[in-house]
Formats: sequence, C-alpha cells, structure tokens
Amino acid sequence: MKEELNIRTAEEKDIPAITEIYNHAIVHTTATFDTETKTLENRLEWFRQHSPKHSVIVAEYEGEIVGWASLSKWSDKMAYDSSVENSLYMAEKYRGKGVGKKLLEKLIEEGRKNGFHTIIARISDGNDVSLKMHYDLGFEKTGTLKEVGIKFGKLIDVHLLQIYF
Repeated sequence: MKEELNIRTAEEKDIPAITEIYNHAIVHTTATFDTETKTLENRLEWFRQHSPKHSVIVAEYEGEIVGWASLSKWSDKMAYDSSVENSLYMAEKYRGKGVGKKLLEKLIEEGRKNGFHTIIARISDGNDVSLKMHYDLGFEKTGTLKEVGIKFGKLIDVHLLQIYF
C-alpha cells in the first residue's frame, strides 16, 4: 500500500461503500449470518442507530472505503450497557493486507475510550483469519455456540471471544 491508510469516524456519505462491502460478505461468506442483502436505506437506519459512543469507523485508502468496523449494543437490557459487540468487514481485494487489524486496533481503542468494560466478538467457524486477528489483539475465547446458524446449506458453529478493559 503506497499511500497512507486513513482510519476515521464513518459519515453518512460512506453508507454506499459500507453497504457494498457488507452485501458482498452476505452473499459470499459466513462472516455474517444475514442471508439477504441490505438496501442503502436499511444501512442508513442502522448507521443512525449508532450513538457517538457506539462507534462506526472506516478505513479509507486512496479515497476509497476499503473496510469498516463498528461497536453495537450487546443487548437492549440496561445491565449490559458496559458490553458491546464488534463487527468488522473488509473489501475483498484488501483482505490479508493488515487493514483489518488496524481497524480492530482502532475499534478497541474506541471501546476503551468510550468507557465500555468488554467487547464481545462472535466469529463463525472457519473464519481463521478473524480468529487469529482477535487473539493477536488480546481477545480470549469464552465459548462456542454449536450449530447455531445455517448458511449455504451448512450448520455453523460460532465462537465467542472477549476483551476486557
């Protein structure tokens, strides 16, 4: 990567790129258990539901959004307010270049800065790159939910990982 990567807070203008990256993951991967692609209107509504404390960030390279990540409420129940779940998705051609790790580092920093106690990651079985990246940055495996999702005609386990502050 020749130019500098810019990781910044997402803006509404980034929604088309965020949607495109996410829809690619829906159609081609088990990284998300969504099975139907999202509209721009849906992703805009999702984006607006994130408070400044529940960060949405993007990785921008040469003027193009190449990945995004977010912190979302783990649950609507008040007792869970100090816990968030992370999401991270990369444009296919930028996977394996270290951008995802930089996004996750920034997301962890945001979680710490915003006063959360833990970030929870749900990572589908077979997503070894994501598992390694999370482990490398201090997440610990706390469990596995067996055969909780069906995608592409296959039952899939989900690994739960956490980092604490």
